[in-house]
Amino acid sequence: MSERRTFSAEFKAKAVLETLSGHKSNAEICRQYGIGAPLLGTWKAIFLERAALVFQGDERHGQEQARIAELERLVGCQALEIEVLKKASSIWAAPRRRNGSSA
Repeated sequence: MSERRTFSAEFKAKAVLETLSGHKSNAEICRQYGIGAPLLGTWKAIFLERAALVFQGDERHGQEQARIAELERLVGCQALEIEVLKKASSIWAAPRRRNGSSA
């Protein structure tokens, strides 16, 4: 029983890009790389189906950066609130004199 060959993503992309360039026929590319036409066709279909995903990384990265900026702004606001509350609690907890003024 023969082992199944596995191909790297780079290998598949190179074969598909050569097909799409149109400089060689599918049959020439199949002979050059030692693969069958149905396999090359499958790779090409997957490549074209997922081509739009290449550019989604930019959009996602922008959304992530915006989310990070918003979270950093919220942390800054909370840090400021904590400082104000600490000062207020220290003033409130300060010992008071009998006449009502703080010490």
